[in-house]
Amino acid sequence: MKSVDTLMREALLRHVFPGGVLLIAKEGLIQFFKAYGYANLFSKEKMTIETVFDLASLTKPLATTLAIIKLIQKSMISLELKLGSVLPRFAKTKKGQITIRHLLYHHSGLPAYRPFYLQLRKIPLKMRKDALMDLFLKEPMVYPTGKNVLYSDLGFIALGWVVEDIIKQRLDHFATKEIYRFLGIGPDDKNGLFFVDLQEKPSKKRFAATEFCQWRNFLLNGVVHDENAYVLGGIAGHAGLFGTAGGVNILLSELLSAFNGCPSMPMFEKDRIHQFFQIDKNSDRALGFDTPSVSGASCGNYFSKRSVGHLGFTGTSFWIDLDRSIIVIFLTNRIHPLRENIKIKSFRPRLHDAIIKELNRNAEPRTTADLS
Repeated sequence: MKSVDTLMREALLRHVFPGGVLLIAKEGLIQFFKAYGYANLFSKEKMTIETVFDLASLTKPLATTLAIIKLIQKSMISLELKLGSVLPRFAKTKKGQITIRHLLYHHSGLPAYRPFYLQLRKIPLKMRKDALMDLFLKEPMVYPTGKNVLYSDLGFIALGWVVEDIIKQRLDHFATKEIYRFLGIGPDDKNGLFFVDLQEKPSKKRFAATEFCQWRNFLLNGVVHDENAYVLGGIAGHAGLFGTAGGVNILLSELLSAFNGCPSMPMFEKDRIHQFFQIDKNSDRALGFDTPSVSGASCGNYFSKRSVGHLGFTGTSFWIDLDRSIIVIFLTNRIHPLRENIKIKSFRPRLHDAIIKELNRNAEPRTTADLS
């Protein structure tokens, strides 16, 4: 993995990110696991393989989507369930016709993002969910449901509401009880995945710092970066999950094992994981997961067509090559101390290309035909 290590060191010198952790696994065995740079530039705290990251939008596949899978396996919901049949306030609206499938594929027609926090931060926390629903319902659709694809934070906020309404408990509690604790990655475990509840005492875990937030007026460290998730108390369907590279690997390894029909425990059904990893015929998305785009894929040119992954705004990502049983988890604090640094966008594909070449010298790049 010499070329991979060299690339990571060069990235530090070019200030692509202050620090990061890279984990590479193949066929269930870790091939490379190393930390680079700093978790916090101001305190000069070094990054370690046990550093906890704000996973940002990795929350979507690794918490909310998996919670939806569990509810489907329990026969509590289906992909065709409409928002209006679960959330009473949506019942007689156009948004009430949006299905779980639409939301997971990002076909809903909802906007990508809205800065709801600007209004919500002015009111007490206990009133914010209802206030957010009001704002949500008033928000115009960008296009008719099912017509186009637009990646949407709002869609996954709604999915979080669906989960919580069905199970009558918080999303984070359900994900912890039904998934993370079974795998030994609960909040109290060394490699735990967890949400940071802003109403509880600060965690003593070692976090990678993110941005110095102007309106919060402090450096975010162990506090969710996403503004809308923050005003909701740190728990939401689109952002809020924290974790280590090791913890993410344990979870992704279980998904890959389920996909291959040999899970370590009966948590995810093979057929269900195949369904969720299937690429939508009208886009480059799977249900709750991203797949390699025709051009400019963040996983580079060598990950197979049958790959799934996701990116997070804070500088986090994962990719699973289903054909080769390869997992790459690349976690950084690229927005530390400011979000304007976007050098990681061009670096990610180069890194993933180097990884595949190290693991398979004879690897052929994907072709446009592969993705059609």
